[in-house]
Amino acid sequence: MFEIGFSEIVMVGLVSLLVIGPERLPKVARVAGYWIGKTRRMIAAAKAEISAELHAEEMRQALQEQDDLKELQNLIDETRGAARSFPSSLESLPQDSLKPDAEQHHEK
Repeated sequence: MFEIGFSEIVMVGLVSLLVIGPERLPKVARVAGYWIGKTRRMIAAAKAEISAELHAEEMRQALQEQDDLKELQNLIDETRGAARSFPSSLESLPQDSLKPDAEQHHEK
């Protein structure tokens, strides 16, 4: 994001000391630290939530891909079964129906 060097921190401290005064500066520093900590925790929680949601979405996509692969495997298995039964279905047909149409018309 943005960088704050040591010289900037010292400058903010000196201005704060002059504006707020030495009596109230410790209390203001504690309150500022409290709010900065609370803000950092909120940002960390939001990042963790976004990360968890992205991970959940990746898992949903992986499960969907796995379901698609299972469906594809079932189609392949069905095709293999049909290909295996094809020769036996040809054997059960009458021999006349296996000849090309030109040969059948020529014989008549």
